[in-house]
Amino acid sequence: MTDRRQFLQIAAGTASLVGLHAAGFFRSAAAADRVEPAGKALDILFLGGTGFIGPHQVEHALARGHRVTVFNRGRKSGLFGGRVEELTGNRDTKIDEGLAALQGDRTWDVVIDNSGYVPRHVRDAVELLGGRCRRYVFVSTVAVYPDLPGVFAEDAPLAELADPSVEQVTGETYGPLKAECDRIVRDALGDKATVVRPTYIVGPGDTTDRFTWWVDRIHRGGDVVGPAHADVAVQVVDVRDLCPWIVTLAENGTPGAFNAAAPAVTRAGLLWGIRATTAADVTFHWLTPELAAELQMPAPMLDWGNESAVFPGTASEAAGLRYRPLMDSALGTLQWWQEQPAERRAKPRGWPTAEQEAAALEKLMG
Repeated sequence: MTDRRQFLQIAAGTASLVGLHAAGFFRSAAAADRVEPAGKALDILFLGGTGFIGPHQVEHALARGHRVTVFNRGRKSGLFGGRVEELTGNRDTKIDEGLAALQGDRTWDVVIDNSGYVPRHVRDAVELLGGRCRRYVFVSTVAVYPDLPGVFAEDAPLAELADPSVEQVTGETYGPLKAECDRIVRDALGDKATVVRPTYIVGPGDTTDRFTWWVDRIHRGGDVVGPAHADVAVQVVDVRDLCPWIVTLAENGTPGAFNAAAPAVTRAGLLWGIRATTAADVTFHWLTPELAAELQMPAPMLDWGNESAVFPGTASEAAGLRYRPLMDSALGTLQWWQEQPAERRAKPRGWPTAEQEAAALEKLMG
């Protein structure tokens, strides 16, 4: 079991990696978000727009006074009321009407591509829309870098897709597929392309339920099972920081590739940061790699890899991205989660079961 004193020793021993002050643990809470109208209204087309990050982007764009069109499969038609134009289709040109709703000579100032996961789909969209917009913003991921320990700035080589015919998105293919999409956008559009590579995105509305697990579980208090490899680095970015900044990049016509990742903390540091937002009595018990493998107990967001990979966000900060304190992200996530319907909270994605947690605690506590 690692207590607070031992955690501080871990943090001190990895000071070059962590930097708690830089990560926002001890900064005052960010000022309430205030949205000023843009100097010029833009026509913005969102590919996607109804998942986790899309609504945050769309709402900010609308608040800034932009004219918004969304293109998606129509599964959440009417999500934004009558405030946006909705076009229905499919990224895959082989399914239903495909991209037919986007054909023609209509132009947009900006295309923001949130839903590109398969190279063929992204290539088709770029070929169709690249000449009909002034800026194409592609939301990529830090998973485009090789799955190796190290430090990966934006000019680092990207992962290679071993089989170009693969289109199924799995845990193993997700990164290489996105890497190829990333390349397609930059190679085809040059300075018209803006590529944003976020790390784990957290905050209100998170459909993955990963960060939400730790916030909810720690706020319930008691004995909490922490992940194995507690000293491995982790980076997050709050959706409420990321999405307005993406719109800002579009407004400013900023080219280039950007890691969107707050300064790294350890996995233990992340949990202690969440711990600081509750008065509940919490004791952490840290899994060993052997016990994690034996129990097959998930540690949402914190069970991928056993060595540190760090993604500097220097270029993003230079382009205006600012990161709110972790405490703000934790409390915002908690409030959102507690406001969800009971049936939603009863079916979280990928959380450990009570039985798994009890079995782990029994072994860890002897």
